[in-house]
Amino acid sequence: MPNAEMQKDGTFVLGGNYLNWRKVPFIHDDYIYNTYNYFINITFFNRLEISYICTLNKGNPNNPYWPQQTWGKFTNQDRHFSFRIQAVKEGEWWEYMPSIVLGVSDPTTGERSTDYTNMDVSGSGNGYFNRWYIAVTKHFETRYGELGVHAAYLYNKRTDYSLNGPAVGVNFRPNFDRDLNFIVEYDAKTINIGATYSIWADHFNFLVELQQGRYLSAGLVYKVNLLGGNNWKAKMF
Repeated sequence: MPNAEMQKDGTFVLGGNYLNWRKVPFIHDDYIYNTYNYFINITFFNRLEISYICTLNKGNPNNPYWPQQTWGKFTNQDRHFSFRIQAVKEGEWWEYMPSIVLGVSDPTTGERSTDYTNMDVSGSGNGYFNRWYIAVTKHFETRYGELGVHAAYLYNKRTDYSLNGPAVGVNFRPNFDRDLNFIVEYDAKTINIGATYSIWADHFNFLVELQQGRYLSAGLVYKVNLLGGNNWKAKMF
């Protein structure tokens, strides 16, 4: 689920994930296989975050779109952008103010025309990762560690992976190791559990998730702040 945590200004992120097929919103018989993605992400002006994500596709047997030599091989990829802007920072104006973020993933596609500025991502064609959302996040210090509480509302007009509802989640960083982060969420579709662990001053982050508590996805992220400094709050894409 999206949350309202933001990286520190100037943070550059490079990473990749192994994805169980249930986590990828292609939802066609031709795409029932586990896959991988890779991405870059950068944060500007303390409030704007831009990502570019590529998800690998296999050639599918007996599908006229795929030449026979591509069958069963990762020979193509779905590419999309993601944008997030922080409207309100946590604690801004008021001690108990949560962070508020507005975001969109895969906002445009040119699949049905030669006009690659075509904004139509409804239906079941290209634009598989499309979603619009508003997310809020608030952190609380407890005697045992830091608790994060997250809520979001997601929306799209997809027919293959429709979204129009709330998502909620919590994360917890225990006092005995603040580099360890436990996560439980309802992402508007399923209940998932996971964890991240950061090493080397938060430059590397290991990520693992069990969708529906059963189906494994995992990843590795490298982070560097181009303006200097570190930020230990990691997030999964």
